[in-house]
Amino acid sequence: MKIKTLSSGSKGNCSIVLCDNTNIIIDMGISYLTLKRSLEENSLSFSNFQGILITHCHKDHTSGLSTLINKTKLNVYIPEGMYDSLKEFVPKERCIFVDDNFSINDVSIELIHTSHDAPSSVGFIIEYNDRSLVYVTDTGYINRKYLNRMIGKDLYLIESNHDEVMLMDGPYPRFLKERVISDKGHLSNNTTAKYLSKLVRENTKNIILAHLSEKNNTEEKALEAIHSEGLDKNIKIHIARQYEESEMIEV
Repeated sequence: MKIKTLSSGSKGNCSIVLCDNTNIIIDMGISYLTLKRSLEENSLSFSNFQGILITHCHKDHTSGLSTLINKTKLNVYIPEGMYDSLKEFVPKERCIFVDDNFSINDVSIELIHTSHDAPSSVGFIIEYNDRSLVYVTDTGYINRKYLNRMIGKDLYLIESNHDEVMLMDGPYPRFLKERVISDKGHLSNNTTAKYLSKLVRENTKNIILAHLSEKNNTEEKALEAIHSEGLDKNIKIHIARQYEESEMIEV
């Protein structure tokens, strides 16, 4: 299993997960042409993919979804409660409504129900061939029951959205600051680092810090929070960037 982030941040999010003969797109917050070009650069095409997972309906995760649906035969895998927020982008016949545990071919997926100001927002635990990854962005906190299920995975892609001091001293209006730090907002660097300190085990090889705010965070501050929890000794830490694709990371 491999993962590659194509874009991560408030202006657009999209990743791909490759599992031999079963490949998945996660979120479609970039243009169809940008994704098509990226796939071609990696010797891939849309015919190599078996489906699309969507974390939630916000524009930075769905802006290219309508065109992707119109130009490909790919189906969207979502919980049924998310459909009303996506129906302007996706015809119902192109949706596969999923329970908390489902499979796409030989890839097993478990939903992590996240806390965000969007209907039925989710993250994912994805497992294939004894390898596992967690994909969680856009949440104010992680419920304890899901934390317990996330322990000991091989790779974590997790939001590290903001530095609390930068956010509160920054340019956002007060209502937006309160949204970001609320239970339906985003994870801070320190919160993410503390979660990871409870989750990682000896088999964990990679952490990808995602959805960093351009105004309320820096890569250095996100990494500093991770280092403060002692998580960098045997784990490779990656930063998912807004305008730069990551390397192809082996899970």
